[in-house]
Amino acid sequence: MSAFQHLSVNQLIHMQEATADLQIVDIRDAASFEAGHIDSSFNLSNENISHFIAQADMDQPLIVVCYHGISSQSAATYLNEQGFDNVYSLDGGYSAWHQANT
Repeated sequence: MSAFQHLSVNQLIHMQEATADLQIVDIRDAASFEAGHIDSSFNLSNENISHFIAQADMDQPLIVVCYHGISSQSAATYLNEQGFDNVYSLDGGYSAWHQANT
């Protein structure tokens, strides 16, 4: 069984409408994150990951976003291994989210 679930942009939009308890982490570089990101997302990097894990709610859904939905899969697996129960990788990444929301 996979350590994470795939999530489409439409599923993310529905999840955002249904609950405010989502944690969204964006693993793209800081410049790309600053240029545009999903509202309420957190720019997760190697420098802040241990702090994020220590402060995050392991029981709340965690959505991992990258550029195109590839790198987020390994990051989602890693975060699941750290104890997060409901981890999702956004299919198509920020590119798909941005295209659907412009």
